[in-house]
Amino acid sequence: MATPVSRLLSPHSLPSSPPHLLRNGAPRRRLTLHGAALPLLPPPRHLRLVAVRGDGGRRFVGTLGSWSGRAARGVRVSAITGDGSGGGGGGGGGGMGIAAAAVATVVLAVMNRVLYKLALVPMKDYPFFLAQVTTFGYVLVYFSILLIRFRAGIVTKEMLALPKPQFMLIGLLEALGAASGMAAAAMLPGPSIPLLSQSFLVWQLILSVLILGRKYRANQITGCLLVTAGVILAVASGASGGPFLSEVKFFWPAVMVASSAFQAAASIIKEFVFIDGAKRLEGKRPDIFVVNSFGSGFQALFVFILLPFLSNMKGIPFAELPAYLNRGAACFLNIGGNLKDCHGAPLLPLLYITLNMGFNIASLNLVKLSTAVIASLTSTLAVPLSIYVLSLPLPYLPEGTDLSTSFLIGVATLVLGLLLYNFPQKTADHVKKD
Repeated sequence: MATPVSRLLSPHSLPSSPPHLLRNGAPRRRLTLHGAALPLLPPPRHLRLVAVRGDGGRRFVGTLGSWSGRAARGVRVSAITGDGSGGGGGGGGGGMGIAAAAVATVVLAVMNRVLYKLALVPMKDYPFFLAQVTTFGYVLVYFSILLIRFRAGIVTKEMLALPKPQFMLIGLLEALGAASGMAAAAMLPGPSIPLLSQSFLVWQLILSVLILGRKYRANQITGCLLVTAGVILAVASGASGGPFLSEVKFFWPAVMVASSAFQAAASIIKEFVFIDGAKRLEGKRPDIFVVNSFGSGFQALFVFILLPFLSNMKGIPFAELPAYLNRGAACFLNIGGNLKDCHGAPLLPLLYITLNMGFNIASLNLVKLSTAVIASLTSTLAVPLSIYVLSLPLPYLPEGTDLSTSFLIGVATLVLGLLLYNFPQKTADHVKKD
């Protein structure tokens, strides 16, 4: 992890007395601080700090205030940190902060997947209702938290004034991803769905290059491909039997791959919002609840517009949707008669919703601290871990299963890919004049 700029560079670290700046009566051309060369002639009005990654890419870090010949006033910088990825436009968290956020994301991702399976025990007839609760309920929760943080001074008016079209694009992409994924899932055999969804990571790599101008080293590309292959092996180990893609027309697998592309694009746009927001907010990245709230708000809007299409995809005629939602709410709350099949509600659905919200927050926080690709790789690790947990006897799911050799090979391949992607690289910190 690189040394924070706040310790490398402060108003006191920029000497103002002539003996420090003059040599034999002539001004020095450059002043070097921990490997960063500061051009002193001609005196610029502003300096812009940029971290240079091992792959040659750059990311904005902060600005120095007005510079008047011998002294700097109003130094405004944020910490330069190396995430070791070499492909990141990483954020304001140090290496330990990113590691802690990654561990939290993995733990919450595993719990999220396990609790979703458990929540479907009482809600097995109402998964579409559960999906709408998470979509529309989160908007209320996120904006409530955003209001609290705004009143506490954590969220500023400048953050709230960030351009809304980018949040609208996030919401549209996520809604299209949900709609196309739901349509394809209705036509595809179950085992093929998680396998085709692994194209998400490949789309992220491609789109981060096109949208963010990111460059990846060979070991990072190979690592991502190994992660994808590992997940496919792990998931396919339990996919024996039943029809597979050979009996399905090409169109629906293509729609599922396009669904992953929409979702991957939304994650990359979120990372762009953090990077662009840092430029607009003078080095300070937007609060995650600004991104979560507005992104979720626009997603709910577009899902509402697509609701007739989505309900039909789930086999629920739109005219019958109100009655379906009423029955789903009764099962969710476990109230009313004839609900013997809703045993476990509302505890299990509420636990899932809570953990799902925590996972979404942790994942977005990891995007803010590092990159969308790193957050995706971290969440991918939860896939085999959750499969292992679900293979054990659990409450409401007492029947355990045995894991095959291909599952263990897939897990080993996935871990190897993660290690290869995060192979440490040296980074350099430079100062670039505006």
